[in-house]
Amino acid sequence: MSGFVAVFAEFSARRVLTRLHNQIGIAGLAAAAAIPGLAAVIDQHSAAVRDILEFGVEGSATVAGVVLLAGYARGVLDQARESGRLPRVPAELTGWAETDWLTARLLGVCALANRPTNH
Repeated sequence: MSGFVAVFAEFSARRVLTRLHNQIGIAGLAAAAAIPGLAAVIDQHSAAVRDILEFGVEGSATVAGVVLLAGYARGVLDQARESGRLPRVPAELTGWAETDWLTARLLGVCALANRPTNH
């Protein structure tokens, strides 16, 4: 991608990731700081997403990381909606200890998006 298209794609991707971070990332990553097991699960999901985007997406080296990450998040959310599932955002800290796969995967995306290499 080049020029205006690349700028627009990155802008759109950042909006998606910011929305995801506000909806689930802030609370989930804060919970992970207090629950070591959750932090480990999020680290595993982050590593899996990173590997999928790095090795499983043809031409990934030519696309901004933030665009790939947002596209992945959109795909996960679309698939979840189609099957009638939504990420679970517990109101209490203790509720985060039993995080489901979907929520953990999206928290992994949030963790990757917060790393300096994606900005």
